[in-house]
Amino acid sequence: MTTALFWIAAASALAYLPISPRPASALRSLFKTASVALLAVTAVLSGAPALLTLALVLCALGDALLSRETDTTFMAGIGAFAAGHLAYIVLFLSHVSSDTTLIFDRPGIFWSLIILGIVAATLIVPRAGDLKVPVLVYIPIILGMGITVLALPEAGALRWALPAALAFIASDLILATEKFLLPDDHPAFRFTPYMIWILYWGAQAGFLIALS
Repeated sequence: MTTALFWIAAASALAYLPISPRPASALRSLFKTASVALLAVTAVLSGAPALLTLALVLCALGDALLSRETDTTFMAGIGAFAAGHLAYIVLFLSHVSSDTTLIFDRPGIFWSLIILGIVAATLIVPRAGDLKVPVLVYIPIILGMGITVLALPEAGALRWALPAALAFIASDLILATEKFLLPDDHPAFRFTPYMIWILYWGAQAGFLIALS
């Protein structure tokens, strides 16, 4: 049952991929939201930690909101994703295998994320307009997710958690670059929507595999 649901979620994600650059529509919202909501159902049925299910549900809500592509729903979507990242942070730190001393065993990743946050805030926040405060709050939260995942050992299925977190961060950075830094006619828009979706859904699937 759980395996079938996972592959239905993957099929929904694959169906969304070719329409990801298109304008908002009911079908687009359906595939985008279902692809992560079904991962949340899979987590429940597989007996995964409640925090994993909560994080996936919050991110599915964020997907539904962001798919509408208005400033109001974008702000609400940021809030949903921020809450999802906070759920992931608590999950990583409360996991039975978590050891916070491991965070500093990989200083290259730790300091790269800190520097990335400073650079992102410097470039994006001044260009975010009315969304400046939500963006400024969101940046340390998502990077906090990337830092706290370092508390999990690279053993067994848990080894997928770090790549998933880094893929999630990369997806959000590309999305922020699209929205705030690139002009509307930039040629990068021909491929960035596909990159965002592949990295993002892959990250959510990776977290499910690592932590369920």
